[in-house]
Amino acid sequence: MSDLRNVRLSDELCAAAEKKFAARFKSVEELLEFVLQDLLREDAAQLDEKELGMIEKRLRELGYL
Repeated sequence: MSDLRNVRLSDELCAAAEKKFAARFKSVEELLEFVLQDLLREDAAQLDEKELGMIEKRLRELGYL
C-alpha cells in the first residue's frame, strides 16, 4: 500500500456525503478515492469540454473543488 495523505473537509460536508453515498461507499475516504481515480483515468482526458465542465461544477457544488 502506498503512503497516505490527510485531507481536511468540513464535518457537514462529510456527513452529507456519508449519508448520500452510504449504500455504495464505506467511508468518505473511499468515495474520494473513487472520484479521484475516475477523474484521472485515461478516458477522462477524452471527455469533451461540456462534460468536463459539468463534472467540475458538480464537484464544486459538493465542496470537493
